[in-house]
Amino acid sequence: MNPFDYERAADAAGAVAAVAGNPRAMFLAGGTNLVDHLKLGVSAPELLVDVSRLPLDEVRELPDGGIRVGAAVRNSDLAAHPVVRTRFPVLAQALLAGASGQLRNVATTGGNLLQRTRCPYFQDVTTPCNKRLPGAGCSAIGGHHRDAAILGASRQCVATHPSDMAVAMVALDAVVRVQGEDGERAIPVAEFHRLPGDEPERDTVLRHGELITAVDLPGTASRSAYRKVRERATYAFALVSVAAVVDLDGGVVREARIALGGVAHKPWRAVRAEEALRGAVAGDEAFRDAAEAELADAAPLTGNAFKVPMARNTLVAVLRQLTGGTR
Repeated sequence: MNPFDYERAADAAGAVAAVAGNPRAMFLAGGTNLVDHLKLGVSAPELLVDVSRLPLDEVRELPDGGIRVGAAVRNSDLAAHPVVRTRFPVLAQALLAGASGQLRNVATTGGNLLQRTRCPYFQDVTTPCNKRLPGAGCSAIGGHHRDAAILGASRQCVATHPSDMAVAMVALDAVVRVQGEDGERAIPVAEFHRLPGDEPERDTVLRHGELITAVDLPGTASRSAYRKVRERATYAFALVSVAAVVDLDGGVVREARIALGGVAHKPWRAVRAEEALRGAVAGDEAFRDAAEAELADAAPLTGNAFKVPMARNTLVAVLRQLTGGTR
């Protein structure tokens, strides 16, 4: 591990100023991802600014019936919060599907959004990786890519985003609130993460020095669910996951919000599936048609083609669960 300076922030403005003033400075919260990268040599900051003790650890209700989740709220606390469990079950389920209980006790809401890919080539500094070193090449394309993306990838990077929580937040139309040198701004979570394109090293649209302060969840989503398919029952990242929120009018889908995990460089908003479901009679035929529409442009590699039918079947199963069975 390379030596670095450490500073504990007294307030959000001071934290932002400290990181923005040093291009090799980083924020430190729970550290469940960053500390691994320090040990592996993936990250080598000159300065770590500790924001874990800022007063950003509350969940409070908003006038529209939604909630504001502070960036420092621990994953375990958020999953157990009674309002989250009753109004946003998809989020509670996604949080409980992620990592172990010990890690959830440390990991924060803001840090979860910012965690980086678990692609083995990104984490192995002896191998070429465009995300770690732009221009080096992508080892996964011709190597081990069972976990790689099937949607939105580029020749520069086929890595997937690892977060479960972020997938649920995309389906919930969450908004990320950040503070930077130029003040505060709000970013829809569906626009927060990036596809790789020609700049796979950039995971999000954040500017250097911007600090996540909270995430807003609008309204309520009591008819919602999260399902994760993985290699083993615990401590594994998603091969495919589905977060869905459904609004029914009798047996007709009035509205659906769907996000997929494990299939792209970012949590994938299933816009085509949502459009196909809107106004359709709830049933397996409509669910399969919606899934096929969403996956029409899937471009798997030889080692992960199984993800296409897996994503289709998982989406159908979640929609069936939320609408009460087949028709």
